[in-house]
Amino acid sequence: MQNYVYCIGLSFQSKNNYFREKAQDMATMDALKESGKKWWKWTKRLILFVLLIGLSFLLFILFANYSEGSRTGYVTKISHKGFVFKTYEGELNFGFFSGAANNGKPADNVWYFSVINAEVARQVEEASKAGSNVTLHYKEKYLKIAFRGETTYLVYKVEPEFGKPNPTNQNQ
Repeated sequence: MQNYVYCIGLSFQSKNNYFREKAQDMATMDALKESGKKWWKWTKRLILFVLLIGLSFLLFILFANYSEGSRTGYVTKISHKGFVFKTYEGELNFGFFSGAANNGKPADNVWYFSVINAEVARQVEEASKAGSNVTLHYKEKYLKIAFRGETTYLVYKVEPEFGKPNPTNQNQ
């Protein structure tokens, strides 16, 4: 039996071929749906992997320390500043002279630091008012972040030495 019926020069497919081609199209569609599911599955995995890497990087930057140490000198300034995020920022003067190493240029004996804790900032301010020598213990972070301060040095502990007054304050 012939699959085509001729009528006025046009050919029409019989119903058997029509359903056979539809079944083939549906098989193709099922294959495309399966490949689409696989593609979406791998895309979701990739997005999740990128998010985990980003979260790991963020946690590393927030909590990891580049270095940890202490510096001793005289606090010359402590202030509470910022537009959106108010942080405590300070300056510590080492009081050392540069000698001939800087070829006649004045030495930069000022160390800039940030304080997160208000109680530690109060202790730094008291030491600054007393004009005494202090040791500031700090943790240096990899990056400075606006809500933690303007520097990478975050002071977490103060050891005032009230027995040693600042020699520049004695003349006043």
